[in-house]
Amino acid sequence: MKDEIKLMKGNEAIAHAAIRYGADGYFGYPITPQSEVLETLEAEMPWETTGMVVLQAESEVASINMVYGGAATGKAVMTSSSSPGVSLMQEGISYLAASELPALIVNVMRGGPGLGTIQPSQSDYFQATKGGGHGDYHLIVLAPSTVQEMADFVGLGFDLAFKYRTPAMILADGIVGQMMEKVVLPPQRPRRTDEEVRQQCPWAVTGKAGGRKRNVVTSLELDSAMMEKNNERFQRTYREIEKNEVRYEACYTDDAEYLIVAFGSIARICLKAIEEARKQGIKVGLIRPITLWPFPYDAIKQTAAHVKGILCVEINAGQMIEDVRLAVSDRVPVAHFGRMGGIVPNPQEVLDALKKDFINPTEA
Repeated sequence: MKDEIKLMKGNEAIAHAAIRYGADGYFGYPITPQSEVLETLEAEMPWETTGMVVLQAESEVASINMVYGGAATGKAVMTSSSSPGVSLMQEGISYLAASELPALIVNVMRGGPGLGTIQPSQSDYFQATKGGGHGDYHLIVLAPSTVQEMADFVGLGFDLAFKYRTPAMILADGIVGQMMEKVVLPPQRPRRTDEEVRQQCPWAVTGKAGGRKRNVVTSLELDSAMMEKNNERFQRTYREIEKNEVRYEACYTDDAEYLIVAFGSIARICLKAIEEARKQGIKVGLIRPITLWPFPYDAIKQTAAHVKGILCVEINAGQMIEDVRLAVSDRVPVAHFGRMGGIVPNPQEVLDALKKDFINPTEA
C-alpha cells in the first residue's frame, strides 16, 4: 500500500494526525498563528466519521479545564493555542500534572512578552520546560522542525502521555505551524471503546455508581505528608522519563570543531549555515534537541569534549542556552545568537555569529 502524501501546513497536519490517531476530543480557542488547528478540525467534521468531539470553548481557561475533565475519564483529549493562550492555561496544566492525567497540549509560539506579535518566536522555552505553572512538575516537550514531525508527534505525544500518565506538549514555532510541506499521514486508528478505556486506564473516573468502585481524580491533598509522597512519586516518574525518552538529532558531529545547538525550525536554518561553513573549511556540527524535556544533556556533553566552542541559536533572548551550559559545565565556551520581535535570522547571520564569537573574535 502506497503512502498517502498530502501538502499542508503544520497546523493542519496536527489536526489530521489527531483524527487519525483516534483522539476522543479537542477543546480549544482560536489565536494566531495556530488557528488552523481548530479550523481544520471543524472543516473535517470528525464527529461524523470517528466520533471525535471538537469544541470551541469560550476561552483558553475553559478549554484546558475541559481537557482536564476529559483526561480524568481516560479519554485521549487535547488542546492547542499560542503563547498568550498557553499562559492562561498554566493553572490547568499544573492540575493535570498533579492529578497524573495524560493529555496533549500544542503551543505554536509567537513573540512576546504580553500580546507581543503574531510573528514566530521560540520564547516559550522556559514556560514549557521549567513547568510554567506552580509546583514541582515537568511536561514531556517535543519540538518539531518539519511539518512531518508536527504530524508524527501527535501520536508520539499521546503515547508518551498515556505511558507515563503525564501531560505532553508539542512546542512548535510559528514558522513550522504556518509553512507548507509534503506530509505522510498516519493510518486511521479506531477510537478506543469504553471497555478498552476501562481496561487500559483503571484509574479513570467512570461515573458509575452502585457496587463498582468510584475513582476520584484530584490535585488536592490537605495532608502534607501525603502530598510529599505524591511529589516523590512524580519525581520518580520524571527520572524514568529522563532515562528512557531523550530524543535528539546529531548532524556532522563526528569531526566537528564547533557545535551549534538549535531546536525547531531554526535548526534547519542552522543546518544551511553549517553546510556553508564546511565549504569554507570550518568544521561545524549540529545537535537538535527533539525532546526539550527531557533535555539531551549527555549528547551535548559528549560532543563538547572535542569542540572549541558551542553556539546556541534560538529565536529569543537566550533560554535553551541555560540547559546547554548545564550540560557542558564550563568545559567549553558557550555563546548565544538569536533574534527577537518575530525576526528570523538567515543562515549567513548564523555563520557570521559563529565566526564572531569563536573564529575571529578580534573582528567583533
